[in-house]
Order: sequence, then structure tokens, then C-alpha cells
Amino acid sequence: MGAGEGDGGRERVAAPAKSDLIRLIEDYRLCAMAEGKSPNYISLMRTTVNLFWNYLMANRLPTEVTLMNAEDIRGFFRHLQSVNKFSCHPYAHPQLQKLSGHAINTYARTLRAFWSWLEAEDIIGGNPFQQVRVPRAPNKLIAIFAEDQIRAMLSKIDITTATGFRDHTIILLLLDTMMRVSELTGCTLPDMDLENREIKVWGKGGKQRTTPFGKTVQKALWKYVRSFRPDPQLPNQNRLFLTADGRPLTKNRVEAILKHYGTRAGIVGVRVSPHTLRHTGAVMFLRNGGDVFTLQKIMGHSSLETLKSYINLSQGDISRVHARASPIDNLALGVASVKKPVRNGMERRR
Repeated sequence: MGAGEGDGGRERVAAPAKSDLIRLIEDYRLCAMAEGKSPNYISLMRTTVNLFWNYLMANRLPTEVTLMNAEDIRGFFRHLQSVNKFSCHPYAHPQLQKLSGHAINTYARTLRAFWSWLEAEDIIGGNPFQQVRVPRAPNKLIAIFAEDQIRAMLSKIDITTATGFRDHTIILLLLDTMMRVSELTGCTLPDMDLENREIKVWGKGGKQRTTPFGKTVQKALWKYVRSFRPDPQLPNQNRLFLTADGRPLTKNRVEAILKHYGTRAGIVGVRVSPHTLRHTGAVMFLRNGGDVFTLQKIMGHSSLETLKSYINLSQGDISRVHARASPIDNLALGVASVKKPVRNGMERRR
């Protein structure tokens, strides 16, 4: 996109510094923290707004929100389609592939949320997103683990060591509760109720929910806390999962742990990550007879519409469920045995 594209010939005049994107994103950060929004969400918002600001600067467009219009936003969405994956990541190296449709949709929805905040705070008079359609995310089926892949990954863990037993417990807990990795790393000892097999987690938007787990996970958690959890580095450190030297386990560390065991198990064709365990757990829950309404509560989704992206059922699963739940078969009506009707002259004339 060339410089100046999307300005529509508007006169570029200086606006008060308080309406500049860079200043406003800091104001948003303070408000979001006060509202209890998650650090990950705030980080995503800052990344998105900075991407937009860089685009505006490169194209000599205004960076003051009071001067922006719908075409500036549409131009940014077109620009995202040409951005290489990880080109703006602080740690990962850029790749040749372009941003996925899901990534573009995430940036677009995040920027729209920022503009909704601007409108709610009376920083802008009109919202240009009322004229902009957010790019839709593609309907993509996410590959999940096969049961033998899960067993293979678990078999590569030395559960006789403290670190190994911790990793074993983490995989069991992620799969059984279908919690997010950020929820797992935020769990504390008081959040865990071993007797009732429940654990409190803090989901997106600072929403708390209670998630159940099974007897196998109950036994693993009890043994981990009793025998393998290291002493915390600080006396008041009550995070459930700790590193070998007593520090809280981070999201990146959990992701690296899973990738390590996935490599050792020779798993291919499936992304080995906490999110894949979440998807896998959801599908296994349904295959084992669970219902979508209970699954929605367990996973912490506000609507069933969001849940659709997690349900990766094959046609065989659907047919098997119908065979079990067929309305007519369950009435046990049967089909009456009748003789072949004899046609009479009247029927023949018809």
C-alpha cells in the first residue's frame, strides 16, 4: 500500500496529543488493569494498537483517533494480509508464511474492542467500526491427539523424578479439565479442592469458575503436592505448579515441556501444545457421552457459538451418537410384519 492511501484527500491537521494512539493505549492499559482484564489480553491489545500505529506512520496517515475514518481501518486490514507470521513477535523469528486468517481476525476484533472503549470513554464522537466489517476467521478443523499419541507422550515421562511427576500431572490436568494454559499457571494451592475433585480457575476477563476433575487426576494432584512439589522460593508463594527451584511455572515453560515430550514420543501431524490438549479433551468429553451445555461451563465459554470451534467430530462420531439416541429406535416401535397386499381390479385401474 502506498503512502497516503486511504486519506481520501482529507486535510491533515495537528490534533491534541492526548488523542494519539500511543498515549491512549497506555490509558487503556490502566483502565483494563483496574477492570481486572488479564495481562495476556492487555498485551494483545497493546500489540494490536502498536501494529496499527506503525501502519499509519508508514503510510503518513494521522495517528490521532479523532482524525481516523473507516478507510484507514480497512487499509490496515488489507495490510495485515501481507504481513509475515511472527514478524512482530519479540522473540520468534519471522517466517515466510503470511498471517493466518485466524490471526488477522484476532487483530481486527481486538482493534474493534479498543474503538469500543474509546467510544465508551467519550474520547471519540463516532465509531468508524460501524462502517467496517471485520474479516471472518476461516472455518478450520483443528487436529487433535489420538489416544495412542497421548499414551505415547505420557510414557516418555519419568514419573519417579519430581520434575517428571509434575509434568505428568500437568498433562493429565490440562486434558481432564480442558483449562487454558494461562489458567493452569495461575492456579494456587487454595484453589484446589481434592476432596470434592474441583479446582477454581480464573478465565478470560477475570471470570472465575469451578472446574471438576476425575479420580485419576485427584490421585496425581495429591501425590504431587504431598511428595514432589518443591519448596517455594518465597514463603508466600502458593502457585500450584513450580519449577525445580521453587519459582512459578510460566506459560512459555509449559508449552516447551509439552513440545519436548511430543518430540520424544515422535508425534507428527498434530501441534503439540496445551491448546491441542484443550481441544482433545473437549472432543473426548463428547465422545464419552458428555453434553455440550456442561462442556460450555467446564471450558468457560460464554456462548455455545464460541464452543463450535472446539468440536471436531467425525461423521463416524455423529452416526454413532445417532445410533444411541435415535428417537424412533428408542421408542422400540419395531416394524410390523405384513403380507404383500393383493391388488384388486380397482387398484389396477388406478
